[in-house]
Amino acid sequence: MDFALSDEQEMIVATVRRFVETEIYPHEAEVERTGKVPRDLARALRDKVLEMGFYACNFAEDVGGAGLSHLDFALVERELGRGSMALTHFFGRPQNILMACTEDQRERYLLPAVRGERMDALAMTEPDAGSDIRSMRCTATRDGGDWVLNGTKHFISGADHADFFIVFVATGLDETPRGPKKRITCFLVDRGHPGFTVRDGYRSVSHRGYANCILDFDDCRLPDAQVLGAVDGGFAVMNEWLYATRITVAAMSVGRARRVFDHAVAHAAERQQFGRPIAGFQGVSFQIADMITEIDAADWLTLAAAARLDRGLPANREIASAKLYATEMLARVTDATLQIHGGMGLMDDLPIERFWRDARVERIWDGTSEIQRHIIGREIFRPLGA
Repeated sequence: MDFALSDEQEMIVATVRRFVETEIYPHEAEVERTGKVPRDLARALRDKVLEMGFYACNFAEDVGGAGLSHLDFALVERELGRGSMALTHFFGRPQNILMACTEDQRERYLLPAVRGERMDALAMTEPDAGSDIRSMRCTATRDGGDWVLNGTKHFISGADHADFFIVFVATGLDETPRGPKKRITCFLVDRGHPGFTVRDGYRSVSHRGYANCILDFDDCRLPDAQVLGAVDGGFAVMNEWLYATRITVAAMSVGRARRVFDHAVAHAAERQQFGRPIAGFQGVSFQIADMITEIDAADWLTLAAAARLDRGLPANREIASAKLYATEMLARVTDATLQIHGGMGLMDDLPIERFWRDARVERIWDGTSEIQRHIIGREIFRPLGA
């Protein structure tokens, strides 16, 4: 197997890294301090990405995207992982599930999202339905030919800037041998639609400025034209377009870990104790050795999973393994880097404590570590009938 990147892939990596270092890094401290991304800055970042030709690079060329492969896109996300998530959000990667849009939906949602004219947000999680999606209580019921949505979603990332929302709700109930099973349908809902409210969410210690919001539906009436995919077919569109998003989390974790690692190496080489750099002590150098080994391992797991998708091979287990290992690796690397920096690692004069806080959420969203282990085990034993 050839592990070398092509010239085009090297160009992608260099271009995105340069963008992150020149356009993202200078604003990180201010976003961290205020917890907000100014709208003029958000627009400026979006416009620069559009000029570069990288906006919606995860979409096919026939809808206006750059048509990157899964592997190429993983490289993009790896480099974006080096920067503040609140700011790299405006690099612009609409949800691939919008490819399920049909007819008029393409003109109103898919194509404007790809062109950077409208931003989307994905809404699944509820106060009582996190990993167990089928336990969601947000419902849509038929009334006079329309759908009426009621309920609440929370932890909705990017909702503060979104123009429309991709919302999953329960639309029925089936009796199965294992008990009642909810049917799920996906809807497209515009900001400001009657009966739909977006409000501020919770103050998270991870990724300040990358806000989470709460969505309230109070007799929100929608026509059939707002159904994305088929009625009761929410899991079908989810499984076709969303499960690979775990590669994004893994790739970004690798990128952030490499940035953190650079801080650890630089500090270990410069910091003097007992008359020599602390890099000369095994207690530090061995930690550095373990860190780079784990980062490289997570990197290859992630790129290998993406490459399987490009070859049309089953990749559910490989994606779960990459997400699990990369996010837990990031936690270990940030913790070790903070330890190497000593007391100053906890001070906000340095970005280390931010990296440490930000790392914590990666093991939770897009499927917890426990869910990834469940997927891995299921994929191993299901063929054996166990």
